[in-house]
Amino acid sequence: MINKNEWLIVGLITSCHGINGQLKVKSLSDFEERFLKPGLRWLQKENELPSKIELISGFKNPGKETFILRFKGISTRNHAEKLKNYKILVKTNNLPKLNKQEFHLLELINLQVKILENEELKIIGKIIGLENEKNNLLVIELLKDHKKVLVPFVNEIVPLIDIKNNFIIVKPPKGLFEL
Repeated sequence: MINKNEWLIVGLITSCHGINGQLKVKSLSDFEERFLKPGLRWLQKENELPSKIELISGFKNPGKETFILRFKGISTRNHAEKLKNYKILVKTNNLPKLNKQEFHLLELINLQVKILENEELKIIGKIIGLENEKNNLLVIELLKDHKKVLVPFVNEIVPLIDIKNNFIIVKPPKGLFEL
């Protein structure tokens, strides 16, 4: 379940674009309108409180997963440089509606992690976090030793997600949980 007072990282400012304050943003979202539709957004530097900023315009970089954005009040390269590595956030109570088989990544938090062992599903841990600024990784805490393990969130390793019944099934490569 998603906590309604949380933030979701949807993009990461990676660099400047040009000399007029435009910013290159790596998308961490499946919803392009977050970078194209003008309106209020929130920026966050490291663990500081998010601050409001107005998106004036944006377009997708052709052939890439990056967007070029222009924010109100950011009109020079020097000013844009100061925003490098800032995160672009949305409130979790403002998330788009999804189709039946879709889910928001935050809904994975606290799901049980199961593995098929000897033809039986066994609970081995729970999802305690997500690492998604570079790659989508699940942070799983193992029950046996409370060790935290990063698991790539790909279909080959996580073939089943059952939000309704509060679990996922993982098929880890040999040795992943022994590291």
